[in-house]
Amino acid sequence: MSWIQVRLNTTSEHAEILEDLLLKVGACAVTLQDAKDQPVYEPEPGTTPLWRNTVVVGLFDALTRTDDVIPFLKANAGLNPFPDHKVELLEDKDWEREWMTHFHPIQFGDRLWVCPSWKDVPDPEAVNLMLDPGLAFGTGTHPTTALCLRWLDQQKNLTGKTVIDYGCGSGILAIAALLLDAQSAVGVDLDPQALAATVENARRNNIPMDKLEVFLPDDEPTDQADIVMANILAGPLTQLSHKLASLTKKGGAIALSGILAEQADEIIQTYEPWFAMDTAVTLDDWAMLSGKRR
Repeated sequence: MSWIQVRLNTTSEHAEILEDLLLKVGACAVTLQDAKDQPVYEPEPGTTPLWRNTVVVGLFDALTRTDDVIPFLKANAGLNPFPDHKVELLEDKDWEREWMTHFHPIQFGDRLWVCPSWKDVPDPEAVNLMLDPGLAFGTGTHPTTALCLRWLDQQKNLTGKTVIDYGCGSGILAIAALLLDAQSAVGVDLDPQALAATVENARRNNIPMDKLEVFLPDDEPTDQADIVMANILAGPLTQLSHKLASLTKKGGAIALSGILAEQADEIIQTYEPWFAMDTAVTLDDWAMLSGKRR
């Protein structure tokens, strides 16, 4: 079976009206996609933030008379100029398998690999973190996560160390630390789905559940940790600076990511009252910062 796909390049302001009109004119499904690789992290509960540049994609049965679709949208969207658009024939595929082909084992540093569960591990002797992309952000493919995983791999002796992963998402950083022999980890996230994903991914990696605890921010413990990691955004990192400093033991380490490279100096200045900060490490316009608690 074939499908007809209608793609419209628009903005977050106009995406919802186009989505509604596509469904009204007979689309079987509508998806919203990021047009310019703009990350959206940690949305507030109950919100659905969109990318500034959004692609709205409507999928129609191949028998649909799509000659009427664009005129209908133009007549009812009230947009002038009307967004750039494209109508194309889409051959049917096994979409689940197509999606799975995009994920491959990735190595971070010397010891650590992140591997989709349906792939064979490249090095059985390595530290292999088995992870399926799911509801929560964090598969290792984004530069911010990759920088944190590389940093963790460089911490050559995590034995006996306690870890906090603040904004844990899929739990990838907390689980990686435990697989690298940390004693225990705490994951904190404002999204209950992220906490559920963290627990499920820990089970997938045979992490004893007495080594990993997860909390919503209102319930988080106040115990200090040897290592505190936060892969979120510059704004929340600034707002949370006092809290993250208070959670880090004297002499402990902090790792901060989700920061654009041009924001690094400002975040360093924010954390310097508590930490001796290292030089920023960058990857694809993103930065990771680390430091030692004074």
